[in-house]
Amino acid sequence: MMMPLRSHTADRARAGRAAVLAGAGCWLPPGVVTNADLAARLDTSDEWIRSRTGIASRHIAGPGTATSDLAVEAGRRALKSSGDSQVDAVVLATTTPDRLCPATAPEIASRLGLSGCAAFDVAAVCTGFLYGLATAAGLIAAGTADRVLLIGADTYSTIIDPEDRTTSVIFADGAGAVVLRAGTPDEQGAIGPVVLGSDGEHAELIQIPAGGARQRSSGLPPEPGDEFFHMRGRETYRCAVEWLVASSRAAVEAAGWRIGDVDRVVAHQANARILDAVAERLGLPCERHLSNIERVGNTGAASIPVLLAEASQAGELRPGQRVLLTAFGGGLTWGAATLVWPELDPS
Repeated sequence: MMMPLRSHTADRARAGRAAVLAGAGCWLPPGVVTNADLAARLDTSDEWIRSRTGIASRHIAGPGTATSDLAVEAGRRALKSSGDSQVDAVVLATTTPDRLCPATAPEIASRLGLSGCAAFDVAAVCTGFLYGLATAAGLIAAGTADRVLLIGADTYSTIIDPEDRTTSVIFADGAGAVVLRAGTPDEQGAIGPVVLGSDGEHAELIQIPAGGARQRSSGLPPEPGDEFFHMRGRETYRCAVEWLVASSRAAVEAAGWRIGDVDRVVAHQANARILDAVAERLGLPCERHLSNIERVGNTGAASIPVLLAEASQAGELRPGQRVLLTAFGGGLTWGAATLVWPELDPS
């Protein structure tokens, strides 16, 4: 049964204060794992992986490299792009924090020379960047912050079973970041209404069973393999397509647009089959859907900001274009947002 989407029409922004995109940057670890590399040790092949995921290669962090390391580099690049190295808050969206406790964002802020600012993590799996976007925009709309550094970063290689071909071929590592500043809702780059939703009845579709309070409080040791990321692919596919489409339509409507007005769709790079199904149901031409999944894979919360930064640098996002962001993740969670692309420093 369809669960209701929650859509807010940004009343605070109408009062004259909105979050405006001011910079973007990303960082992918240099290590690359190709399908041939995976086929050499798993019961799989390049053809099998490409036909089911659309992925040819993915970036994997080296030994000793943590989520914060990727996030710091992406954050540094976003700050440079924004032309100002100072912010009032750092928000990190991640499923792979450096530690269960404390949050990773304060350490990132410190390493970027931002000690003293507010810093915290957001956990919404692959929808984390959009949940973080709503949170950062809220901080700005409320006057709590004038500038916010929002980072999506994940090192999925640390939680994926290397022997599980259903997940190890899909998930990868990376970090993307944006800087948001206070501005007005009529500016290019102003974040439009953000649509968010969840359905906790299906939390078991995407999970790491061991390590949390539920498993630890049982008094029983974890089952073998429960420390790794688990995903029920077929059911996840159906839910992902449904909610990516529904949230996209809701965000476009909340912005006062029509689907045909959208110039570029920047969707979470979950799986090529999912992306194709969403494109077909939205009825937008393929050239309006940006993608880097073939060479980057699924980088979780980093997926959207990495694609934004890369597309901006490559000139695939141009000032004045109407852009739709949409994502789906564990929880279950989903979300979408709109903005008109601004002029950014591509450095």
